[in-house]
Amino acid sequence: MDYNRAHSRVQQLKKFYKNLMWFGIVAGIIIGNDFIKNGMHYNILSGHLILTIWAIFIIIKAVSLFVFDDSWEKEIINKEFKKEKKPIDF
Repeated sequence: MDYNRAHSRVQQLKKFYKNLMWFGIVAGIIIGNDFIKNGMHYNILSGHLILTIWAIFIIIKAVSLFVFDDSWEKEIINKEFKKEKKPIDF
């Protein structure tokens, strides 16, 4: 991995962890406020829908960062290079 790719990956991870931290803070505030007010009843207007959508985006970002990272891409490229294409005999 060259320097530019490593730097880019570190920046992506930094953004992901910041987003995750802010999600935890906002979720704690919204869920804590809900629990204090009315005992944890699901209400779309109280912010649960926003948290759900935000959580889905975080999960998608986590999968793209940790599952489909550079090593995965390199493995797939190497597998494609190793496949032998046999010539067609006419």
